[in-house]
Order: sequence, then C-alpha cells, then structure tokens
Amino acid sequence: METVNSTFQYCDQLVRDFEKVVTTPILKKSSVYYTGVDLGTAYIVLAVLDKNYQPVAGAYRFASVVKDGMVVDYIGAIRIVKELKQEIEEKLGTELIYAAAALPPGTNSLDSGAIRHVVQGAGFEITNVLDEPTAANAVLKIKDGAIVDIGGGTTGTAILKDGKVIHVDDEPTGGTHFSLVISGAYKMSFEDADQYKRDFKNHRELIPVLRPVIEKVSSIISRHIHEYPVKEIYLVGGTCCLEGIEDIIAKQTNLPTYKPQNPMFVTPLGIALNCTQEIL
Repeated sequence: METVNSTFQYCDQLVRDFEKVVTTPILKKSSVYYTGVDLGTAYIVLAVLDKNYQPVAGAYRFASVVKDGMVVDYIGAIRIVKELKQEIEEKLGTELIYAAAALPPGTNSLDSGAIRHVVQGAGFEITNVLDEPTAANAVLKIKDGAIVDIGGGTTGTAILKDGKVIHVDDEPTGGTHFSLVISGAYKMSFEDADQYKRDFKNHRELIPVLRPVIEKVSSIISRHIHEYPVKEIYLVGGTCCLEGIEDIIAKQTNLPTYKPQNPMFVTPLGIALNCTQEIL
C-alpha cells in the first residue's frame, strides 16, 4: 500500500532533513547536541540533533557487529561508533557528549548492558536506552496500531494504544535472511546478494524470490498482534526499503500496511529525539 502522506508528514520531513545534513552538516553552533546511536545488524547510524531537536549532522556505515539484535563484535562496534563520532565532530567543530541508544524489544535484560558499554566506550555520556519501536514512534507519532521494525536480523513489533506502547516482542528474521535467500537462488555470495538487494532496480524482480520469507515476517507480525485490536501496521527499518514488501504484509495480515518514504532512518532519529542531558 502507498504511504499516507498526512500520516507521515512530520516523519518524512524529518528524514529528508536528516538525509541532507548527512551530506551537508549544519555548522551553526548549538548550545547542546543530542545523538542517537542505532546499532543495526546491517548498518550503524549516528543521528545528531541540535538543541531544538532538528537534524544537523549524521553518518552511517555498513557493519556486521550485531547479529539477531545482539552485539557479537563488541570491540568492532566501539571502534565504528567512535570513528563515526569523530567524523561528525570534525565536521561540526565540536565534541558530541550526550547519546541515546536502542535495542530490539525483549532483549533488554540480555543486551542493554552491552549496548550501553559500546556507546560509553566510544566516548559518549549515555542518557537513555529504549526499545527500537518506541524510539521509532517518536518520529511516526502513531496513536493506535502496530509499529513493526524489520531490521537486518530481527522483526520487532510494538502495539500502541492511545500513543502508549502496551506490548513489544521481537523474533529473528530480517534482511540477513532475505540476503541468504537471494544468495541461494542466484548462486552468488552473501555479500553480493546483500548488495543486489539494496539496488532498487532489482526489487520488482526479487519480490517473487523473497515472497516466502516476507510471508514468514508477516506470520511473525500476525502472531504478535492477534490478541490486540490492531487495525493498521506501520513499517520501519532498513529491510522495509524493499519495494512492495508492504503489499505482501497487508495481504497476509489482512490489515492496511504503510511505510514512510525512507524507513531506514526513522529509528535512529527517534533514538536521538529521546536523548537528554540527564546521564544514566
């Protein structure tokens, strides 16, 4: 289904502003900067906002330091976050102090310490650690429905009622699994399959190949929402950039399914919006 422009007006504008400052940072000094650190399975993203919570800079890098929502390369994660931090600091001519982070729902007791230590190890004062769908809703501003964050390794679902998260869950299955299917179908390496998947020109061709794994994602969503009066599904996460994924999920779940123009940057921006100056 096509995105509902009025629903995503704030979201799409914020993402467009962020995409611009990744290339051309806003150098006007701010009294404080808030950073969102998104440790994804495929990408690590840093989003930097000014004192008015407007995007001023950002950077991202392909990485494989997280698997199924868990940090598996602790030293590598610190190194990349530190390098991205320094890259942005050099562009802005200032030190970035405060950062928030997020993790897949249901992994807080297992991995929140690791996420926190990565962010601190990179030189930040950490001010918040929250689950990814809750972070995403700071940008989406959904009152009722399900936010589904399909990342590289997991599918996280958050049920919202009156703007508050009442249930969260997460299961392995995400973009990594899409790449494995492509690798098998096209007899190419995992790395080549991952790159092939990222090219929008290939999406129409890939939809029939990926349909079974998209249907698995749909079954995960259906299982997590079946006890709740969910009437609409909202997709975020890098894997949702696949053109047509929302149509298959809508058909499988029998619910209207929407996504913003660029689902990849919604969660890191939401993390940054939840950053404060109050150190944990």
